[in-house]
Amino acid sequence: MNTKSYFFQSFAIVALAFVAFIGFKQVLPDKIFSDSKIDSKNVLIDSMLLESVANDSLSLENDSIAEAEQQEAQKEIVFEDTEGIEFPSETFENYKGYQYLVSFYEKLYQLEKNPQSRVRIAYYGDSMTDGDLIVQDVRTNYQERFGGNGVGFVSITSESAASRGSIKSVYSKNWKAQSYLNVKRPLSPFGVNGHVFFANDKTNATWVEYEAGKNKFSTSLDNPTLFYGKSSKRGNVNFIIGKDTLRKNLVPNNLVNTIKVSSGSIKAFKANFVHADSIPIYGFNFDNGSGVHVDNFSQRGNSGLPISMFDADVMRAFNNNLKYDLVVLHYGTNVLNYGTKNYYWYEKGMKRAVNKIRASFPGVSILIVSTADKSTKYDLEMKTDSAVVPLMKAQKRYALESQSGFVNLYTLMGGDGSMVKWVDETPARANKDYTHFNQRGAKAIGRLLYDQLNKGYEEYKQLREKRDAEKAKKAVRKTNTDSISVKKDSVNE
Repeated sequence: MNTKSYFFQSFAIVALAFVAFIGFKQVLPDKIFSDSKIDSKNVLIDSMLLESVANDSLSLENDSIAEAEQQEAQKEIVFEDTEGIEFPSETFENYKGYQYLVSFYEKLYQLEKNPQSRVRIAYYGDSMTDGDLIVQDVRTNYQERFGGNGVGFVSITSESAASRGSIKSVYSKNWKAQSYLNVKRPLSPFGVNGHVFFANDKTNATWVEYEAGKNKFSTSLDNPTLFYGKSSKRGNVNFIIGKDTLRKNLVPNNLVNTIKVSSGSIKAFKANFVHADSIPIYGFNFDNGSGVHVDNFSQRGNSGLPISMFDADVMRAFNNNLKYDLVVLHYGTNVLNYGTKNYYWYEKGMKRAVNKIRASFPGVSILIVSTADKSTKYDLEMKTDSAVVPLMKAQKRYALESQSGFVNLYTLMGGDGSMVKWVDETPARANKDYTHFNQRGAKAIGRLLYDQLNKGYEEYKQLREKRDAEKAKKAVRKTNTDSISVKKDSVNE
């Protein structure tokens, strides 16, 4: 038996043992286990990741991968123009794919000309963006330049609610939550955040409460709006704002329905759900209606593969309200830990995820953010994990093949050995797990991401101005030609 076969058989045994443990735990006496409040919803397993590793990791041999990488490194990438815009050619080594962000850049351009218009970004990620880290800094940078107030879409419950600074939220413990991370057949379709919630306790109140945070551009709750799904039964929700209570009916006739809590800005409110146990509840959106808004859809333990389970019809219904211009897929942390350097299986799975995004949000631009550096101990010394570069290259390949923009976060933060430097420097910018950034590091990463996107935007504006100038010249030449033609006709007459 070769080493790889042994590894994947061992991995399958461990995965099955874990699943069996979870199953047996339900029927064994409670006292065998801890009395702590940590329950199964906090044990996050990306089931699609486990299946993909077990099924597809042996589909290519390492020799064929190395040969393919040598060929792709030398290949020139020439872009086809979009609406008369054509970015310079690139190589695989320096691929950024600004060409595939043209529609997003055009929306930014229109916003810059008309501050009353709007641009919206959906930022999907894993624990790297937990607690709004990185995303809140991308959001702030965009709102600083283009305007916009509000934190965007916020789920009902979240593992990181207590640590998030951009908005404060608390909620009752009797919500039934289902996540696309570990549920394949939810009671109702997942929302745009990959979750669906049910106020399933008929005896006790099921509630959620939000308060504006202290981050710049999020010191108020702007136009708070509830999003909920389809059901055969109606319900009610009571919004408590200060000393006032507004009672509103939940009419779940459509795939996605909305109720506005209040027009304008408020500081806090509480939502009590009454007789709404059969209605899928998704979350609240907060934005002032103009400028840039960035939704953080982070999920610990996520590989990105579960996105392929989205119901495209439901997503399009969300998009009719939210109108996304850019979708960011920032994954990798949870894909590095499976003892393989062959990520062909992950490429295949993520291309399916990207296809589902395109079907769900027609015309949207897509940006892939690669894994950051991660360090592992080799011979008593912390070094870049040997799986980081192979995964980054796989992410770059599926970005290129799916015509998506790409941010190489590994090289952007410094490349080989950079995580050790971020951890060891004073003050530190990353945690001692040599994987995750602290708040200082997350702010730096958010700025690096914004700067790369903005560099592409500035290049786009130059190309656009050049295109418009050439169009104007052609129009003048045509006018002159037509004028000469008219004069000749007059002389002939």
